[in-house]
Amino acid sequence: MSPTNIESKASPLWAKPGAGIEQGAMAFMSRDDVLLDRELFHFDIQATRAHVHGLNAIDLIGDDEARSIDGALDALADRFRSGAFVLDERYEDGHTAIESFLVEHLGETGKRVHLGRSRNDQVAVALRLYMLDVLDQAKGLCLQIANAALTVARTHEMDPMPGYTHLQRAVPSSVGLWMGSFAESFADAAHLCALTRSWLDASPLGTAAGYGVNLPLARDQVADELGFARVQINPMATQAARGRLEHQVIATLWQAMQEVRRLAWDYSLFSSQEFGFVTLASGFVTGSSIMPNKKNPDMAELLRASTAVVGGALAEIQQTMSLPSGYQRDLQITKPALIRAVKVSIEALSHIPRLIETATLHTERMRDAIDPTMFATDHAVKLASEGMAFRDAYVQAAQSIGDTDASGVDIDASVRERVSPGGCGNLMLDAIEARLTQLAEGA
Repeated sequence: MSPTNIESKASPLWAKPGAGIEQGAMAFMSRDDVLLDRELFHFDIQATRAHVHGLNAIDLIGDDEARSIDGALDALADRFRSGAFVLDERYEDGHTAIESFLVEHLGETGKRVHLGRSRNDQVAVALRLYMLDVLDQAKGLCLQIANAALTVARTHEMDPMPGYTHLQRAVPSSVGLWMGSFAESFADAAHLCALTRSWLDASPLGTAAGYGVNLPLARDQVADELGFARVQINPMATQAARGRLEHQVIATLWQAMQEVRRLAWDYSLFSSQEFGFVTLASGFVTGSSIMPNKKNPDMAELLRASTAVVGGALAEIQQTMSLPSGYQRDLQITKPALIRAVKVSIEALSHIPRLIETATLHTERMRDAIDPTMFATDHAVKLASEGMAFRDAYVQAAQSIGDTDASGVDIDASVRERVSPGGCGNLMLDAIEARLTQLAEGA
C-alpha cells in the first residue's frame, strides 16, 4: 500500500452537499476527542473488522471485499502501533480516521464499511471493549497487590504493633492483621472488577443510532467474534447505558483506589519520625531542594491524592447524566473523564506491589509503641468471660488503667489470644489466599 496521504483536514462522516463547516465551532464540538480516541483506536479497528464480517455474513459485502478490508485494517493497526499513522486533529474522531483510511486505500469498497452502523454504536462498542480490557487489567493488579500484602502478613503474622482508632492508641494489634486487611480489601476490589465486567459484557454493536436498521444484521455473530458474553438487545436501552456504564467502571476503580489511599496514608504516617514503623525504599522517596536531611514519602502522598482524580471523574459524569431518551452529544463529555480516571488508576495500582514488597518494617519499634493502657479491653473481656457483667467489667478495667507497668503485660499473649475469626490470633490467611486463587482462576 502507498503511504498515508490524506488531506490536512479529512471531511467529517456527516459531510454532504449544503452542509457548512465552521472550523471554530467544529473545534469546540470536537474538543480533544480525536486525541482521546488514541486510547480506543485499536478497539475501534477490531469492531470495524467484526462489523464487516457481519455484513459479509448477510451478503452485503462480498468475500473479496471483506478480505481487502481485513488487509487494510491490519495495515492501519500496524501503522498506528508503529507511529507511521498518527491520529490527530486532521480527523474529527477515530471513526473518521478509519473510514478515511479505508476509502483512500480501497476506494468504493471503503465507502461500504459504515452500512448498518452509526458512530453512536461504533463508539459504544469501542468504549465497551476498552472498559472490559481496563477491568481485566485492574483486577489483575488488585490480585498482585493482595498477594504482596498477604506475603508480608504471613512473614510478620504475629509481630505486634499498636492498633489505632481516631489516630489514638487503642489495643495491641499485629502486622499480620494490618497487612492482611489489604490482602482482603484488594481481593474485594478484584471481585468487584469481575462483577462490573460481567455486568457490562454485552455488545452494543448493531443498534445503530438507537433505533435499529432495516437490515437483518448478524449481531450474535459479531458479538461472538468480539468476545462478548451476549448482545445488548434494545437499541434505546443501549444508548441510555452510555455514561452509566462509564460511571460504574470509574466507581469500581474508585473502590480500589480508596484502598490505595488507605495504604498510602498508613505508609506516609508510619514512615514519619514520630512513628518510625516503616521505611519506604529509596526509589519511592525524594529529597528537599533546601533541607539536606529530608526524605519525603512523595510516592505515598501522590498515590493518596490520585483517588481525588477518580472521584472528580465520577462527579463529572454524574453532572452530565441528566438526559432524555435517545443519544445526546452531551455524552461525549463522559469520555475524557473515563480515560483520565482509568489512566490514573491503572498507573497508581501498578506501583503498589513493589511499594509493599520493598518497604522495611521496624517491628521492634512497633512493639515498643504498645503501652500498658492498651490492654484495658483485654482485661474487660477477660473479666466478663469469667462471669462479670460486661458493663461492670468495663468500669473495673477503666479504673485499673495505670496500675500495671510495661513489664507486667504480655504483648505476645494478647495478640495470640485474640482468637475470634479474623482476629490477630486467628487471621484466616489461608481462606484469603484461597479466595485470591479462585479470583485468579475466574471463579
